[in-house]
Amino acid sequence: MIKITNKFFLTFCMLLLAGLSVNAQTLYVGTNYHPHDDKDQEKIKKDIMLMKAAGFKLVRMGHLAWDSYEPSEGKFDFEWFDFVMDMMNKAGIKVILDIAIRPAPIWLHHKYPSIDVTSPAGVAQYPNHRYMDDVGNPMYQKYAVRYADSLTKHYAKHPALLAFGIDNESGDGPISYSETVRKRFVVWLTNKYSNLDNLNKAWATQRWSRRINEVDEVGLPASGEKNGAPEKILDFRRFISDEVNQILFKVLDKVNTNAPGVLTNTNAWFYSALKYFDYSQIAYSGKMAREGAGFYPGNSLITNWGIMNALFGISRIQFESTTPFWCSEFTTMTAVPNSIRKSAYATLMYGNQAVCGWTWQSMWSGEEQYLEGMLDWDGTPNRKYDEYKKIATEFKKIEKFFPYKSSPEVGLAFSFPSQIASSSFPEALDQQLQACWNLFYFRNMDSRVVEISKSSLNYKLLFVPGVTVMDETTANKIRDFVKNGGTVIMTSNSAVVDETGKVFASTHPGRLSDVFGIRVAGYEETETMNELSRASLKGKKIELNYKGKNIETESTRFDVIESKGAEILGNITSLDKDYPVITANQYGKGRAIYVGLPASGEVLGPLLDELIDKLGIKKGPQVPDGVMARQIDAKHVLYLNTGRNAVEIKLKGAFKGILTGKKFVDSFSLPSEEPELIEID
Repeated sequence: MIKITNKFFLTFCMLLLAGLSVNAQTLYVGTNYHPHDDKDQEKIKKDIMLMKAAGFKLVRMGHLAWDSYEPSEGKFDFEWFDFVMDMMNKAGIKVILDIAIRPAPIWLHHKYPSIDVTSPAGVAQYPNHRYMDDVGNPMYQKYAVRYADSLTKHYAKHPALLAFGIDNESGDGPISYSETVRKRFVVWLTNKYSNLDNLNKAWATQRWSRRINEVDEVGLPASGEKNGAPEKILDFRRFISDEVNQILFKVLDKVNTNAPGVLTNTNAWFYSALKYFDYSQIAYSGKMAREGAGFYPGNSLITNWGIMNALFGISRIQFESTTPFWCSEFTTMTAVPNSIRKSAYATLMYGNQAVCGWTWQSMWSGEEQYLEGMLDWDGTPNRKYDEYKKIATEFKKIEKFFPYKSSPEVGLAFSFPSQIASSSFPEALDQQLQACWNLFYFRNMDSRVVEISKSSLNYKLLFVPGVTVMDETTANKIRDFVKNGGTVIMTSNSAVVDETGKVFASTHPGRLSDVFGIRVAGYEETETMNELSRASLKGKKIELNYKGKNIETESTRFDVIESKGAEILGNITSLDKDYPVITANQYGKGRAIYVGLPASGEVLGPLLDELIDKLGIKKGPQVPDGVMARQIDAKHVLYLNTGRNAVEIKLKGAFKGILTGKKFVDSFSLPSEEPELIEID
């Protein structure tokens, strides 16, 4: 019998922490695998052998395959998959096992037709495509949770298991407009508003004779091609979002009950245009151990916009989570040679820990049968297999320095209600949010997407880019942030409506006009105002002067701003007269800056560069244009040349390249589309 001493306990804890630290420093490279397409054990063995030969440490399985484990109601079949899991464990490959609660099996749709999606015109849709499920349906949720319960109990302690995947692309799939959805919406409204007077007030039903006198008169906000009032649409989308989050939380809770300590992950495509929902509830809950996404930057090596957009996807899913990110899907298809590797290194600068290629083998059947993977249709490895093998080999060299932990001093505000409400404007919230995010991408600086009402706002600078809905909580947190010394930049289309979706009848920006020291009177359309242009401009083009500097940009609209104490920093100068467009107001210990245009790099860039110096915000590594870079720690800097020409990077003293093994003094040449991790002596 071992005597437990303080020294033994301390040693045990140190070993445990060391083990956790090593695991945390792993960079996972692997693939998405679909053994349910062909359960032939010899083929599975061959596939796993090839994965191991490539140095893969990770495989994701189980997504979109509910009925492979439950082929008919209550008849679970895990035996075939036990073999796969055992073989993965034998090969030393860890598994993300997706709990594929969508799409629901046909047998479940057949038993409960109310699970089928109904179109806005009232026509029930046969589930020909994936994600055609009404996830708020009680019977759907009952069976989905039961499936999650069975799967997680069976594999909770399997040695190959690294994480359970929670659904896949939860924002994708059409919204259902069935009668059962309407009835649940009525219950949701009743819980929110308690009585019809409150509902009628919130929805402004005096407009167009839309007053509701009993709950059965409540309808859905879409009928064929006709949509309802914005207040009603906003509530309906909140209701749909709540139902999506409801089932995700139920599955997360089931995992945590049956498999405590096992990691959770998801491909959280919450911003699909089909069923955009409020993922911030999950992100801020702490229940998703590893936020995740599918990383699809397109097939080009030389075009970088795709990489930027996909990296922005990481930021908008990660929010303020400080745990590593997992790209649970990663492009293959017809990606140009070396473009996958280029993308993989780019993700490391945004905290990514996993590159999991979609997909292992080119598909044989179904809707995705022409998508190409790492193996051709006959099972022969191709150039993408070789490229992933190279990534795995290189990541093994550098993994002890990763995943990268960002330390942003700038927050970029996101708001789900504002995303829905801003659809009335030429620029939706996420377009403005990305324009702000791009500023920091180009400057190699960390920033963080935040939901203001859920955030501690521990930043020096806060961007509020077109946050259309301004509820009291958000307004008060912005007010306190500035009052206590923070600097905020707000752009047009912000603080236009209250939490019900009604335009503020008070001075704009609503609830914050005194903080910004202005009155936004309304907006003008640039194209028509250019009929009076002193500079003979046409279309959406405008010129403005910011502190003596002329800036050319484009905008569909601009705000009409009156100063109520704010200093005017910039004016539109190309129209019939000067129009104030950039203002700054001292409020408490801080500063509130308003820009009467949608967020754009041309306008915000000069302003940001001044604030970086003034606020003492840490700058990113100084590099030539087209080079991505992050200071990983005190001695290591990761570089990626995204351009077509080699560049010279200057550093002081002696250093070496860990990827190339070369030694340098004072500078080194970084070839086109190539990475390097520099270690400074």
